[in-house]
Amino acid sequence: MNNIQWRDVLGRWLALAFRLYLGGVFVYASVYKIGYAAEFAETIASYQLAPALAVNSLALALPWLELICGAMLVAGVRVRTVSAMLAALLVVFCLAVSVNLLRETPIDCGCFHTLEERMTWLTLLRDLAWLAMALHVFFFDSPLALERRYQSTLKEIGT
Repeated sequence: MNNIQWRDVLGRWLALAFRLYLGGVFVYASVYKIGYAAEFAETIASYQLAPALAVNSLALALPWLELICGAMLVAGVRVRTVSAMLAALLVVFCLAVSVNLLRETPIDCGCFHTLEERMTWLTLLRDLAWLAMALHVFFFDSPLALERRYQSTLKEIGT
């Protein structure tokens, strides 16, 4: 194999590892927030970025979106679409964290539990690393994605 093929193979397997890791992270992050939506709404409100009328809706919808996207990544269904959605969410999260770090607002991240350590610049670096992983998954089609298997099965049925 030449150098380009090795890079492609490595990129695809790395995308699989990132896909499984990110899927697990988002499923884990959603579980507590689903069970404690009122506490999560308080965390969202503490960011002081969303209109007050939207806070409760965000607290109810966001964890379910994280759960569904995380599960779909782990299962390998609609990988490109889901990784793009998670990348967009991570951009919003990075912006929200950045704004509050620049404001020097002493709040918890609310990423996994409502009572966590205070946000720091390491929180932003972690979210940026996850964003890079999501983009890698988007650009490198990972092996073992179920949607590819379904597409080939549908083509066989159609002929």
